[in-house]
Amino acid sequence: MLNKTLLLFALLSGLPLLVVAAPLATVQVRAAGNTETVTADGVVEAVRQTVLAAQVSGAIVELRAKVGDTVATGQVLARIDARAAGQTAAASQAQVQAARAGLEVSAKDFNRHKQLFQKGFISQAALDQADAVYKAAEAQVNAQIAQAGASQTQTDFFTLRAPYAGIVSEVLMVQGDMALPGRPILTLYDPAAMRVTATFPQSVKVTAGSAPLIQIELSGSGLAPITPTRATQLPAADPNTHTLQVRLDLPATTRSATPGMFARVSLSIPSTADSGRVFVAKSAIVRRAEMTGVYVVDSTGKATLRQVRLGRATNDVVEILSGLSVGERIATDPQAAATAR
Repeated sequence: MLNKTLLLFALLSGLPLLVVAAPLATVQVRAAGNTETVTADGVVEAVRQTVLAAQVSGAIVELRAKVGDTVATGQVLARIDARAAGQTAAASQAQVQAARAGLEVSAKDFNRHKQLFQKGFISQAALDQADAVYKAAEAQVNAQIAQAGASQTQTDFFTLRAPYAGIVSEVLMVQGDMALPGRPILTLYDPAAMRVTATFPQSVKVTAGSAPLIQIELSGSGLAPITPTRATQLPAADPNTHTLQVRLDLPATTRSATPGMFARVSLSIPSTADSGRVFVAKSAIVRRAEMTGVYVVDSTGKATLRQVRLGRATNDVVEILSGLSVGERIATDPQAAATAR
């Protein structure tokens, strides 16, 4: 109320007004803690990714899957021309029926020989010969049944089915193409089991308990940083780059991750030395042409633009390599500091 009265008095009397600017919002520069962040580039991979290929030769007569389709376990994805194989299977079944008919005749003949032998009308040799014929016919039936089963199995090779529920990521052939044994037809992956593979320097050790210290950012996904469920460092290093691969399992709820996506991996590790490293918020950085600096505020509240050299940026902070000391205060709002007098 007193301020309003003084303001009204100044306006009526024509006296000059003294405008007192609000103090700048500042923050004190502090040294980094006992941990540092190591970042690495990674790529999203599917734990289960299968390239489905043909086991037999033939023209593709039906292709039921396209890129992006979600398929169920056992669902038919493609069919290869199986007319010749079907005829072979039918012939095998006919041979089984013929063998069984011969077995019935041999069985009846053997029974008649046993009755004649019991009455003493034929010799033991004649009975043994009838028994051998019967057993040969029985063996022939078993062989034909096995042959028919093999023919049926061969026929099943002409139908390509999904080995598990997943998503079709690539279709390499079209209807009418000639399928050959081992030639890929399509690629399928399981979206419920995804991981990120990143490359770290060999000096960085990732253990089984490192997962909570790792944050993964998927480029373009719009997701918040993800904490992996498990971290596994491969035991072999690359002899050319002296780096180690780390596999990071993503939570099963990460449905927007697809194979091939770029990922940024950040790992917090204990600092190797106390070098007085300092970090400031990215919002406090001023960029003018080729100059990068911050507004340093002295004890009187005056803000002065000072050039600094930036280091590695992590999340919302950036490391200051030179130009700033621990204990100094900087303006958190560069625009307000630039207009302050």
